[in-house]
Amino acid sequence: MSALGAHTTLLRLGGCRQFFQRAAARSPRKTCLSTAGGGIAGFIAQRKCAPSLLKSDALFGAPGGRLLKHSGFGLEGLPGMASKRLQPSDSRDKSLRPNASTSLTSMSPSQPGGEWQRPHTKKREGDRAHAGKGGLKEGVKERGEKRSKGAERTWEFEEEFEEELVADAPFMDAVVKVYCTHTEPNYSLPWQKKRQYSSTGSGFMCAGRRVLTNAHCVEHHTQVKVKRRGDDTKFVATVLAIGTECDIALLTVEDEAFWRDVEPLNFGSLPRLQDGVTVVGYPIGGDTISVTSGVVSRIEVTSYVHGSTELLGVQIDAAINSGNSGGPAFNSRGECVGIAFQSLKSEDAENIGYVIPTPVINHFLTDFERNGQYTGFPALGIAWQRMESPALRQSLGLRNDQKGVLIRRLEPTSFAYNVLKEGDVILSFDGIPIANDGTVPFRSGERISFGYLVSQKYTSETATLRVSRQGEEVDVDVRLRIPKRLVPVHIFGKNPSYFIIAGLVFTPVCQPYLESEYGSDYDYDTPVKLLDRMLHGMARSDDEQVVVLSQVLAHDENIGYEDLSNRVVIRLNGVEIRNIKQLAELVESCQDPFLKFDLEYNEMLVLENAAARRATAQVLQDHCIPSARSADLVSTPVTEVEENTENGKPA
Repeated sequence: MSALGAHTTLLRLGGCRQFFQRAAARSPRKTCLSTAGGGIAGFIAQRKCAPSLLKSDALFGAPGGRLLKHSGFGLEGLPGMASKRLQPSDSRDKSLRPNASTSLTSMSPSQPGGEWQRPHTKKREGDRAHAGKGGLKEGVKERGEKRSKGAERTWEFEEEFEEELVADAPFMDAVVKVYCTHTEPNYSLPWQKKRQYSSTGSGFMCAGRRVLTNAHCVEHHTQVKVKRRGDDTKFVATVLAIGTECDIALLTVEDEAFWRDVEPLNFGSLPRLQDGVTVVGYPIGGDTISVTSGVVSRIEVTSYVHGSTELLGVQIDAAINSGNSGGPAFNSRGECVGIAFQSLKSEDAENIGYVIPTPVINHFLTDFERNGQYTGFPALGIAWQRMESPALRQSLGLRNDQKGVLIRRLEPTSFAYNVLKEGDVILSFDGIPIANDGTVPFRSGERISFGYLVSQKYTSETATLRVSRQGEEVDVDVRLRIPKRLVPVHIFGKNPSYFIIAGLVFTPVCQPYLESEYGSDYDYDTPVKLLDRMLHGMARSDDEQVVVLSQVLAHDENIGYEDLSNRVVIRLNGVEIRNIKQLAELVESCQDPFLKFDLEYNEMLVLENAAARRATAQVLQDHCIPSARSADLVSTPVTEVEENTENGKPA
């Protein structure tokens, strides 16, 4: 990951709206002036403003920063980075948990007012040229020249005119507001759910009677509704697919009225540097649609904080705020060139936003069409190292004209594990040469990480790699698959698994669980060995999990173990634990007089077998737990605690 500035924080624009305390409020006019040089405002500024106003304040980042990854609606930092300085607030319909490190003031959302209604004004011929072949710039130019004749016009007039012009564009009607009610799992008490809350985001209509938005806007959804601009009706939406890695979700609406008299957006190509972009959505500060403009600052493989992945991303200098998530970014021709999804918040930077570009969007949509569901972005299944050191290249027998990257590790569950070897040097990917820094040619004068080439493939497709192995060049065909993480970033809408015996609560580790246990700073507070498994662990099989003793619910049978928590379970009665389902089966089938759990750091926990089984029912009753195991660990889910009518106590 690239360093992006001291005390820098990368925030995912949660579907919820967030209110931030500012040192000084900037007027909309100053905001427009600051983006001169890109988009609609930039075009007018270059034609009508003094040269002193044509300076763009686009920020391109500074060295030494910190990127954050996101799970749910909290923020967590990537280990090894500087301490984070900002913490978001949101407009969930519940009280926010206090956080001592928060440097922003959490505020309640403003009450919604009436919806904006389009003014019924008569337009002159040529007023809507932006919607035709001429595009946005031509429309602005023609009308701007007409209205400026015969009298000296001010920038304020042009700014008002620009807003009117964009508001009347036909493609604006395809932008919708997304309302979602979320019910998250409680990972620390996995038999429960957290209290539900609500959030809002943005989205837009695309071909096939579908709506695109961000995955984090509808994560753990129980109800999703969408509302068109200028309409007072909220339509119930169905979630068709959620792409966690790419932070895209696909919705549809059954009601015919929702699609009436609206044209879906068309997708444009990947923009160029300094191309103007206009971001549309429903961010904080009001209940009606918002338009901001800027220019493309950078195009590279970017960290996607929601999915903890790295995919192609577009950095822009348009203001992207909470609530903009899922909204479209338009080029000068009115084509959608991306989806707003995250922004950079820093003491030294302003107006740095990120857009999911059309290559990633098209991959998501094509994947869904091919498979009837979202399958994901495949990976090679390797860990690689740059080879910029001449000594390193010479030691591996590379010629001066050979460049590439070194394979350090291979994931045992990947197809590459059987055809590649540690120490191989990858020279090219599908015939495209890879440089010593891991980049490949992208466009004229641009280079990009070769991971982009991998991400453009689909699951089960094959890539041809040319590798240098012990000084000889070999062509190898590698089948691609979805990577298997030892500690998953998400559990994709499933409820967490758990198993209870005599008050001992066992559960598999995932990143949301660590966040639940250790808070937003879990990447610092998590025990070192657990953290190492999360960052560097590789699963040896598709069903391997890291199982921990999460907590001990006090009972007479577990005296002496009450303080144990988050200990990795290594073995049960000498059998190595592979996953939680295996652990539950071993306990249930055990005929030995004792249950001996070997934990990490050579700790041992022993229970008397028969007494432990009797104690389990009492623990379940005391804590109102419906079952000793989660539904995925039994063939028929248990919904209530069975009573032993003979003793009057739970069986």
